[in-house]
Amino acid sequence: MTMQRTVDVSVDAMIEDLRTLVEVESPSRDLHALRASAEAVAAVIERRLGGQATLVESEAGPHVHWSAGGDPQVLILGHHDTVFPLGTLERRPFMVEDGQATGPGVFDMLGGLVQAIHGLASLADRSGVEILVTADEEVGSRSSRALIEERALACGAVLVCEGAADGGGVKTGRKGCGTFEVTVAGRASHAGLEPAAGVNALIEAAHQVLDIAALGRPDIGTTVTPTVASAGTLDNVVPAAATVTVDVRVESADEKERIESAFAALAPHLDEAEITVQGAIGRPPMPESASAGLFAVAQQLLPGLEARAVGGGSDGNFTAALGVPTLDGLGAVGGGAHADHEYLVIESMAERANLIAGLVHAIQHAEENGITHGL
Repeated sequence: MTMQRTVDVSVDAMIEDLRTLVEVESPSRDLHALRASAEAVAAVIERRLGGQATLVESEAGPHVHWSAGGDPQVLILGHHDTVFPLGTLERRPFMVEDGQATGPGVFDMLGGLVQAIHGLASLADRSGVEILVTADEEVGSRSSRALIEERALACGAVLVCEGAADGGGVKTGRKGCGTFEVTVAGRASHAGLEPAAGVNALIEAAHQVLDIAALGRPDIGTTVTPTVASAGTLDNVVPAAATVTVDVRVESADEKERIESAFAALAPHLDEAEITVQGAIGRPPMPESASAGLFAVAQQLLPGLEARAVGGGSDGNFTAALGVPTLDGLGAVGGGAHADHEYLVIESMAERANLIAGLVHAIQHAEENGITHGL
């Protein structure tokens, strides 16, 4: 099997591009910041790959799309929004020290974007390659999902540049995930004078939290975790309203259906209390079968590469659910996603850029290399 040879990529140039992207803060839902970030991503793509990167407008901010031209064959998928609020950069600036790059978004997932761009830049032939960098992955991909699915189906293979799994492995399976919000309506009354005249939404919410937590089946990979709650207004008022937010992760379509049905069937414990449920498991599970063919190629390119099934979701969940071969976790080696200790391992940058380049080359020449199965 003929594979793309390893080529030199400039780590210094990658670090400079990474600095450029990290220093344009891009918190989800901040439309002004996301426009600046999208423009920075587009500029890096155009400088390294040529052509024109298009900003695709959406209610969540601009997505960035670039195509090398030719028949679509492979989609490089990522996002430029981050979870960190404006001002994080001042407190935690981009730094390179002791073999690591740090700063908001270096691992999730700006480092992966930079590596992919430089990997593609090392290829003489980029025909059939597309890049899509979305603006709303961290908040559910509601505005980008249709575009992601459209380009994935058109290309027929997807490489997701999210951060690597622990130890540098790629991600071959992901849980489906979603968020539910349970709202309780009660009735206010004076907590001292006539507490029984009220309907205590906080007590009802406590019952609901216990019912909801009991839906989890960690033995089969289903986690149901109440994460945020609020209730009440003053310390002498029976609460008239309460809300509970719940994070859900599942490994199978059957569990997705069970959990969604269970939330729809939640019933109040207190007389006259009312419950409203919103939400769903928006990201379907990513089965490991979707990555089998691409992972086999990746292992030949990088012997010893390990596969991991993980709990976090990504936009790869959407493409895999369509039956499009998808390999995830091809981005930065490091850790600390969404945390202040987020970091990227610099010595792995060239290897990961070459891995992307090799996978693209293999997909472009799949038939002649005899790797059409699963692609």
